[in-house]
Amino acid sequence: MSWIHKLYETYENCQSMIGMGSSGKEVPLLPICHTTNKAQIEIVIDHRGNFKRARVVPKDDARTIIPCTESSGGRTSGEAPHPLCDKLQYVAKDYAKYGVSKDSYFATYESELGKWCMSQQHPKALAVFEYIKKGHVIKDLIDNKVLIIGDDGKLIEKPDKKSKDVPDVFKVLKDQSEAFIRWEVETPDDNCSKGWEDKTLWDSWINYYSNIKQGKSLCYVTGKELLGAEQHPAKLRNDGDKAKLISSNDSSGFTFRGRFTDAQQACGVGFEITQKAHSALRWLINRQGYRSGYQAIVAWATSGKEIPDPLADPLSVLGEEEELVSDDSDVVSTAQNIALKFNKKIAGYKAELGDTSGIVVMGLDSATPGRMAITFYRELTGADFLKRVEQWHETCAWVHDYRSIEDKNNKKAKRKYLRFVGAPALRDIAEAAYGSKVDDKLKKSTVERLLPCIVDGQQIPHDIVDSAIRRACNRVGMEGWEWNKTISIACALFRKRNEKEGYSMALDESRKTRDYLYGRLLALADSLEQWALNKAREDRQTNAARLMQRFAEHPCSTWRTLELSLSPYKARLGAQSQKRQAMIDEVKNMFDTEEFMSDKKLSGEFLLAYSCQREALRPRGNINTNENEQESTTETEQ
Repeated sequence: MSWIHKLYETYENCQSMIGMGSSGKEVPLLPICHTTNKAQIEIVIDHRGNFKRARVVPKDDARTIIPCTESSGGRTSGEAPHPLCDKLQYVAKDYAKYGVSKDSYFATYESELGKWCMSQQHPKALAVFEYIKKGHVIKDLIDNKVLIIGDDGKLIEKPDKKSKDVPDVFKVLKDQSEAFIRWEVETPDDNCSKGWEDKTLWDSWINYYSNIKQGKSLCYVTGKELLGAEQHPAKLRNDGDKAKLISSNDSSGFTFRGRFTDAQQACGVGFEITQKAHSALRWLINRQGYRSGYQAIVAWATSGKEIPDPLADPLSVLGEEEELVSDDSDVVSTAQNIALKFNKKIAGYKAELGDTSGIVVMGLDSATPGRMAITFYRELTGADFLKRVEQWHETCAWVHDYRSIEDKNNKKAKRKYLRFVGAPALRDIAEAAYGSKVDDKLKKSTVERLLPCIVDGQQIPHDIVDSAIRRACNRVGMEGWEWNKTISIACALFRKRNEKEGYSMALDESRKTRDYLYGRLLALADSLEQWALNKAREDRQTNAARLMQRFAEHPCSTWRTLELSLSPYKARLGAQSQKRQAMIDEVKNMFDTEEFMSDKKLSGEFLLAYSCQREALRPRGNINTNENEQESTTETEQ
């Protein structure tokens, strides 16, 4: 139960964050005995329970902190009322009067709210109780044109298609009878009329619900006798998530029949412990976690301090995009600058966290909608965690330029590209290895397999590296931006996989290995032909680009074809091509004769050389190696 203890510890260290951002898009850290729901209608009453007004809640303001019981917090169907805010089906006594086919659960809702009011006497809860007893909630909403009825006096199911003005309620909800209600109580001398932001109301419900619970049992987390949890919270990954990490059901499904007589024997967790731990996990996932379908991965410091995202690339860790929009150049910042800033950022984390701060990395996934499992779990010290993140970005680094940004204030402005040195994000690695339309299951599996490469320092699986290299060789099968992204990621993965070779990100003119030299030749041939095409204003792929996959399989025979195909382009360029041809001859002379004649398949090393040679030929300030090649070579000749 180490994971739940770490989450409980995190919650205790982040008490000051409880309730912050409760009305926005962010998921807040919740007080115990509370959950969140998206409200569609807000009803305003006075402190005596008299209706004042109502409105449809905009989607960006819909998230609402509400009191809940253990049963209502995890309900999927059946009758389990929230004690204050809930759907019309619960809070409206006149629900059945307006032609709604679903059952009304008003009686149980009124009973729950009444018991709370009798015990705690909180003015807001009392005002809501007085109002709902009058039995005209839906009538008031109709009179205020929040809910819409037809000519028969019943709630309409859909808006009139012929009408140009769609009622506000149908802009946030398909079925208005399913509307969720939240309450605002205007009381003299009370500055906080919104019930979902009133901490005194939160405390009132916590005190009441904690006092009505009975039966202590051994808590497996703390080792103490505490009030036991009957059910555990859901909604961990999103608002509609019903899967639970801890659950038991022996009335149907027979989860533990034959092993235990009741659920507490299988796993006992204190009520307050599980509420705080699950609230912390939900907050962390939505605040700083990686999510893909049912998969969620999150890393955090139990102290509550900020840490870098181990799954992200350097630009995401730095959060540089907004600052770089104002730069005047098309290529924003240099790869060197990004690398320096990243190193400073890591140093800042080291100073903030210290060596002994606890770091947890946790992965979650579910095969079914109702059950969730922990697929990855590691506990590290702050020093170890940052050392491994830093090592990952150093050893799996390459120069990337596939990230771009646009000026949000000027949509017509030209998009700007970001060049950075570092390891690619894990989701980008999955797309580079298996395509941008990779199956969700394969993408999740790939991210899960790569995570230990960062956190544990394990070697990258060879099949992922090989797949990325194969796709990078298939240049004609991708658009330019996708191939550019794939080749830089493939180079980063090959360099990481062959770390002992000590490959440099800059062109190594002294390296004489067969695969490296063939990679340089391909880049030079590609560059020379592209230069001639640009000069003639022809827009098509070069022979080197079209034959890249064949070149990777049969380099010697393919090179003969490529070399012959360069003749008309050399003639077109005339004397200007002499220096580029001299570079080709220089590389050819570095080969061992037998190795040059061999048609054996090339390894991923040729992609490293190809990328480095392209980078060496790239004119300064231009992010695309194949653009302005004419100008680049002219400068070289001079």
